[in-house]
Amino acid sequence: MIRVVLDTNVVISALLFSGPPSQLVSAWQSGRLWPVVSGPIFDEYLRVLAYPKFELTPAEIRSLVEEDLLPFIEAVTAPPASVPTLRDRDDAKFIACATAAEVRWIVSGDDDLLSLRRIESVEIVSVNAFLRHLKRKP
Repeated sequence: MIRVVLDTNVVISALLFSGPPSQLVSAWQSGRLWPVVSGPIFDEYLRVLAYPKFELTPAEIRSLVEEDLLPFIEAVTAPPASVPTLRDRDDAKFIACATAAEVRWIVSGDDDLLSLRRIESVEIVSVNAFLRHLKRKP
């Protein structure tokens, strides 16, 4: 099992659309992948799922979260992180979560995060790069 922090754009794409990120859902549901979240990350997931452009009802959001996400995540408490090289300070919660949980990977589609490549022992990779790694693991 690989523990990983998933950026909001990755989780939303995985849950709502077909394409490479959707492969992560079956990976976390089969136990090959274990998403790690903090309270601020989970709150952002919920806030973004409620965006009008996705046209999800509160019941649909609740169902997605309760059936496709909550049973498969690990929640951690992460103290705020100060990352001076961040272009978008809002991304600090992903780094804080990954370092607090001692996770090796952050998977993101956000160029601000991806441009960092690594913070301490945490690698920041795209969905496609992570999927290649996941396929190499038995």
